Order: sequence, then C-alpha cells, then structure tokens
Amino acid sequence: MSLGRTLAVALTGLEGTVVEVEADVSAGLPAFSVVGLPDSSMLQARDRVRGATGRIGIPLAARRLTVNLCPAWMPKSGSGFDLAIAVAVLAAQEELDASRAAGVVHLGELGLDGRLRPVPGILPSLLAARREGVARVVVPAGNAEEARLVDGLEIVALADLAEVVRHHGGSARLRRGPLAPVLASEEPDDLVPTVPLDFADVIGQAQARRAAEVAAAGGHHLLMSGPPGAGKTMIAARIPSILPDLTDADALDVSAVHSIAGRFDARRGLLRRPPFVDPHHTSTPAAVVGGGAGVALPGAISRAHAGVLFLDEAPEFPARVLEALREPLETGDITLHRARGVTRYPARFQLVLAANPCPCGRGWGKGEDCSCTAMARRRYLARLSGPILDRVDMRIAVGPVDLQREETGVAPEASAVIAERVRRARERQARRFADRPWMLNSQIPGPLLRRELAPDRADRRLLERAIESGRLTLRGHDRVLRVAWTLADLEGRERPGSEQIGLALALRGGEVR
Repeated sequence: MSLGRTLAVALTGLEGTVVEVEADVSAGLPAFSVVGLPDSSMLQARDRVRGATGRIGIPLAARRLTVNLCPAWMPKSGSGFDLAIAVAVLAAQEELDASRAAGVVHLGELGLDGRLRPVPGILPSLLAARREGVARVVVPAGNAEEARLVDGLEIVALADLAEVVRHHGGSARLRRGPLAPVLASEEPDDLVPTVPLDFADVIGQAQARRAAEVAAAGGHHLLMSGPPGAGKTMIAARIPSILPDLTDADALDVSAVHSIAGRFDARRGLLRRPPFVDPHHTSTPAAVVGGGAGVALPGAISRAHAGVLFLDEAPEFPARVLEALREPLETGDITLHRARGVTRYPARFQLVLAANPCPCGRGWGKGEDCSCTAMARRRYLARLSGPILDRVDMRIAVGPVDLQREETGVAPEASAVIAERVRRARERQARRFADRPWMLNSQIPGPLLRRELAPDRADRRLLERAIESGRLTLRGHDRVLRVAWTLADLEGRERPGSEQIGLALALRGGEVR
C-alpha cells in the first residue's frame, strides 16, 4: 500500500481554494477517518465511498484508512469532496495510477450505486482551479455543461466511479442504471420570465415610468408608495426589461452565485440578463441576506447582484431584514460571520420598494374609505426607518390610474424605446468613468461628487437650502446629486444644472407619510 493524492476545491463564498486530498492505508484495526476540519456532510462521505467502491468491484481494504484534507486549518463542507476522497483512497490501494490522479481536481457526489451526482458551485470551483494553475478537472456528467463555461481547462465529464477508475488506468465495472438527473432549480425565480414583460403594458403613471427609467439609467434605488392596484409591482417587474445586458465580469459573478445556491441552469449559458429577485415579506433574514447553519449560503440580495431586488409590501418585512440592508446598500457586498469562518458574497443590487399608504391600503387622497387610525398609519410607515429611507435615491407617490384621462389614443412607450435611452445614458457614464473603478452614477463616492463633479455654485443653492432646513442629510445631498447627473446623461447634457437638480429633489420627495 502507498500514499494516494488528488485535488478538490473548497469554497468560501465565491472564493475557492484548491485542497490536496491525501489517503493513507496502514496496518491496524479496520477504520475509516477523515481529518482536516470536515463538516458532518463530509464525514458521511465515508459511507458513500465505501458503498460506491464495493459496487464497482473494488471494496475498501480491511485496514486503517486515513484521509487528510490540506490545508488542515481551513473548514471544508459539502458532498462535492466524495469523488476526490474515493480517488485518493483507491490510489493508496494501488487500484489506479496514482501519478495520473495526483494533479487532477475531482468534484462530485457519490451515490451508493457508484454513480456521480452533480453538485452546486461547479462554476466558482473551476474558476478557482484555473486561477491556481490546474489543467484537468473531472466532474459528474450532470455538471458538464456548467463546467465547460470555464475556458482554459480540460474538462472530463464522467457518469460513475468505474469510469473514473478506468480514466486513471485502473480496472472496474459497474452495472449501469439511469443516470442521475442534472441539478437545476425547478423554479428559477431569478431568471428572465418566460413571457417578456414590457412597459407598453403600463397604462398612465408617467412619473413612475420616468422614475423607473432614471433608476435603470443610473442604478438608483426607488421607493413607490400608493394604493393597491396602482401599478407599483407592474412597474418594478418591468425594470429589468430596460436594463442592458451584464458585462462579462458581472455575468460570471451572477452565474457563480446562482451556481452556489443550486439555481443555475447551465443549458442557458452564463446569465447575461440582470436578475430580478422578489422575496416574500415573510422571508427570514437568512433567506434575504444570506446565512444558514455551518457555511453561509447566498441570500436574495446576492442573487440580485447586478440586478433588481424588489421588496413588495416593504413595511410588512421584519425590521431585522430591512435594517440588514444598510451595509450592502453602501458597500455593494455582504460579509457573513459564522463560527466556522467569514464568508463574503457580492450584493450590488438596485433596490426597489413598494408600500401601501396604510395597513388597509385605502388611505389615499382624502382617505375617506380608510379604516386605519392615525396611530396605526404612523406605526405602519415607521417600519421603514429613517436610515433606510435616507439610502433610497427616489421616493415617489403612485396614485390610482384615471382611465378617462389616459385614453388619449397615444400608445405607451415600449421597453425597447426606453432601453435605448438607458443604453445611451450608460455609455456616457462609462466614458466619463473610463479611468475609475466604477461605471454608474449611483456608485460615485461622495467626496469626488462634491469636488470634481460638483455643479456650479449657483445651481447648488437649492441643495444648500435643503440641507440648512434639515430636509436633506449629507448622504441625501449626495444621492440627489447622483440622480441629477443621471438626468443630465439622459438629456445629453455635459453637467447637471438647476433644472436637473430641482427635478432630482422632486423625485427624492419627502418622508413617506
């Protein structure tokens, strides 16, 4: 017996580390131990490996088996290490060519019947392997399409452990049954809908449509307040239809997040359209922000990275969920601290909120049909705290649609027309920030915004008076200026003037009441 070695990948968020899997077969009472900070799912790999190797006619030796995962200080989790453990053990038993398996990354879960089952996180794992100089990767056949999205690697997609053994020069046979199904979400809630949504379906609501266009052009956050049925959800769901395709870097990040979450369908290729994520107001903080037992998984805000996060009935969300959005709204990522380590996920999303004016929803206009007390209305709207509202660039009222007033014979603008204006505005921003680490007006740092990109002093008087009167905080001042820059880009102006600043202040609105 000898020492067997192969490679696997441990993921911490989107960051992967190549792990060396060592196996030693030594004299002693029969035992199978895995060391190197494995979690409980990895400890269960011992039984899966034992069953799979027996199924292919190579039972584990009745001796002491020790598997070590290097580096041993790094926590490791998931069933994706099954195949690497099995290959290292079989190499130690000299059932395959140890030299051929030593430099190859093996990823996949083993069934007791010897089949290789697909696992989540293949895309970020292979990106990490390529970055660390690995040339060949063995993956389950169910992950083949996702694996081939990564260029520069030799991808070997196999269906069962017997094929892996033969690939490495060994001899094994397996009575084949139906292959394991491809791992894919049955209801991928973050992909483009089957039926395309179009702003041409939205009747009226000129201000809300304009605010949605400005939000899409500059990546700004938006709050729409109004009675039920006014079209808030309809408008929010159509914002992705006017957003441009993702850049290559964003497409990789978004696809990697969805891969880790088990929601990535590789048959569609990399996700090129901005995701739209709309969690229900009963969602837990872990579901929205990310978390879970052991290694933290990405939440809704990370699945909405480079896209839209829509919170319908925003005041109904738990306060812990809403307040947890503060950090990612400012930094564009989320850091989750757990006992087993720290996990970081990207979370640069565009926040869109919708809220009713009161718990019953009828407190609009004179509010004659509203059954809520004044105290109930204040408590309801107070659920959207000042710090959260201060981070929202635009806060507009969306009233009921007057059908008689809207029947003008002029068809509403389609998404394609609005998307073209958004595209031109974003191209202007890209040229302006060509030598900067950001691409959108919503990402301009405050100090730079107030120095190099500040409007003329005469045009800033409105903003100065708003700060002096207490209507705006310094953060609010910066957000108004960012919206003003986006308005200028949409109009083809070189710099925002008093007209754009005044409109940005109007779109900013006051506190929701």
